[in-house]
Amino acid sequence: MTGAQTAAAATTGRRPAAPPRTGPTLFALAIAGMVVSVQQTLVIPLLPELMGRFHVSVTAVTWVFTASLLAGAVATPLLSRFGDMYGKKRMILLVLALLLLGSVICAVSGSLGVLIAGRTLQGVSSAMIPLAIGMIRDTFPRERITTAIGIVSATMGVGGSAGMIVTGLIADHTSSHHPVFWITVALAAAGLVLVAVTAHDTGARAGGRPDLAGALVLAGWLVCLLLAISEGNDWGWSSGGVIGLFAAAAVLCALWIVIERRVREPLVRLNLLVGPKSLSANLSSTLLGFSMFAAFTLISGFVQSPSGKVGYGLDGSVLDVGLYMLPSTFTMLFASAMSGAIARRIGPAYTLALGSVFAGLSYTWLALSNSHGYDMLAFSAIQGIGFGVAYAALGTLAVQHVPMDQSGIASGINSLVRTTGGSVAGAVTASILAGKVIAGTEVPALGAYELCFWIVAAGAVLAAAVAVVHGVRHPHERPA
Repeated sequence: MTGAQTAAAATTGRRPAAPPRTGPTLFALAIAGMVVSVQQTLVIPLLPELMGRFHVSVTAVTWVFTASLLAGAVATPLLSRFGDMYGKKRMILLVLALLLLGSVICAVSGSLGVLIAGRTLQGVSSAMIPLAIGMIRDTFPRERITTAIGIVSATMGVGGSAGMIVTGLIADHTSSHHPVFWITVALAAAGLVLVAVTAHDTGARAGGRPDLAGALVLAGWLVCLLLAISEGNDWGWSSGGVIGLFAAAAVLCALWIVIERRVREPLVRLNLLVGPKSLSANLSSTLLGFSMFAAFTLISGFVQSPSGKVGYGLDGSVLDVGLYMLPSTFTMLFASAMSGAIARRIGPAYTLALGSVFAGLSYTWLALSNSHGYDMLAFSAIQGIGFGVAYAALGTLAVQHVPMDQSGIASGINSLVRTTGGSVAGAVTASILAGKVIAGTEVPALGAYELCFWIVAAGAVLAAAVAVVHGVRHPHERPA
């Protein structure tokens, strides 16, 4: 582009011309996003087996899942900021490399501690989605941004379901968890090559320095909060340890807010977290993250429960868990493709509300009827519609009101609160399942699962309510 063209673009408020071929870039980002989503849910069907293999409790083994989300919650805003500073492609390649390394560690792990360490490295890759959304805003033509964000955002659900199916197919032929992670190694390597070859960085670079203190304090209060929730039943909710952890979480959270308000380049810009147009998107993201990740962990345990022994469940295998979730993969792909058109017609806020209502209906179904295979299939299909529509709209709602050079951090903050919601979901549901058990056993009672389904449904409905309020307060918002 010549200097005159650049000046003209700046005068008219239009971006410079996009690269001539954005299709390969979108394909690479979608594949990489799907790989990241696969790793998030890959271990969920294995959790019951890992409990027996490592001789640990349900709250302990849940950290195999929660540690990944926690690492993502801390790394996402930090790496999103790095993406704005040093280039989003460079950071995407970094997170995929860390995913590759973490997968290798998990693949050779022989203890729960080593497995959790590998999962923590894998969790850093959660920054992939906001980095990809930022790259799309930087490089794609305006008329394609909404659809492209919808496709990349939908990979979270599609990859999640695919991960459980892959795990099921492998677990059907071996009792070891190692082959599952060698699959992740191969997928991460493929995503790394695709992004390296096809993606382009054209966005402006922001200056400044990283807020490492903010990242450390954020990690501290999240760990304290999640540890207190997950260990409340074992230690006692009124015990000194649990009360001390909650108090430490509150103090560290207050300290974190002070740090973020005072540093020149904060990890999380509080105006993008709780600003007038950001708060509703972030609240909805937190609630939807809670609902989606809670469902993944709940469905795995419920499907594999032996109905003849405990009075509920579907006597399913690890493979059955993935097969029951297969309808959501197809409905989510269809719904995410339609989400852009719906958002252009009614706005992303009401589109988000529509998807959240469908998600809430799916959990309500399971809370009321869960004794047959068709109940699980119906839940899966409806859930896929809900999250396909909702997450695609959420990706647009989170960034459409911010300047282009802040799109990465705005999307990163939205991803931060979503993974934080997912982390809390894992701790909360594990606590409920451990607290309501069949008399004389450590097996969760049916009422524990149904209570969790109602709580998750309420989270989705609250997300819809928040989105409707946003739509009423900002009636003229439409995606760029």
